Amino acid sequence: MKLLRYGTSGQEKPAVLAADGKIHDLSGTIMDVAGEFLLLEWIEKLRNLDVSRLPTLQGEPRIGPCVGGVGKFICIGLNYSDHAKEAGMGVPSEPVIFMKATSSICGPDDDVIIPRGSKKTDWEVELGVVIGKPGKYIEEADALSHVAGYCVINDISERAFQMEGTGQWVKGKSADTFGPIGPWLVTPDEVPDPQNLDMWLEVDGHRYQNGSTRTMVFGVAFLISYLSRFMSLRTGDIISTGTPPGVGFGLKPPVYLRPGNRMRLGIGGLGEQNQAVVAD
Repeated sequence: MKLLRYGTSGQEKPAVLAADGKIHDLSGTIMDVAGEFLLLEWIEKLRNLDVSRLPTLQGEPRIGPCVGGVGKFICIGLNYSDHAKEAGMGVPSEPVIFMKATSSICGPDDDVIIPRGSKKTDWEVELGVVIGKPGKYIEEADALSHVAGYCVINDISERAFQMEGTGQWVKGKSADTFGPIGPWLVTPDEVPDPQNLDMWLEVDGHRYQNGSTRTMVFGVAFLISYLSRFMSLRTGDIISTGTPPGVGFGLKPPVYLRPGNRMRLGIGGLGEQNQAVVAD
């Protein structure tokens, strides 16, 4: 099942993408793709709906972030060995954790805004994991049962803000629009193996990233278990699991985003994002 949210920013309504490509409104069934409606019992109820009886959306409404009410936006750095190499850093012995401000979250096709003073805004296609069942001290063998679904994330990063000066990653990752999420929240029944998903990203039609979750250093189940040692994971939390090689700052010479660029990115089975880059 592919859940989504549509409408103007801050007023999104829940919906479901049917097998025929039509979008059906869910607002008469659930309040939002958020909170308790991400728990397994609600996911099962939604899966058993006859979506053909639901109202069909007309036209091309804005698609918003696929999850609402996000509590924590947790990111994993250097989680692909070839990306760590292009960054000039060693493969970490344990996951590198940082947070991204939830105010960075936007829709998958919303404009990406380069913040004032930025000279090194970069791209990163990543697999997003949304927590359904909450927990702490989660066993790795049980970790995937805590997943409500998976989604595409573009972990936009301002490299000078991130790595120069005092080198604070959260500062370089948290500008408004630096967290496009979606288009869909794809439930686990459609993603039997999150470690076997192709992923890619293009800027102005040029393919820069072309990777797979097969090459993650730390897999999804391990990350959920590991994170739950240090913080409780709650319903609606998002884990962004790292990026494969091909980011702008790893190129020789580096390439960074500028106003007028267009990004297109996707993950197999999870949909695509399309973003125009604009100046603040």
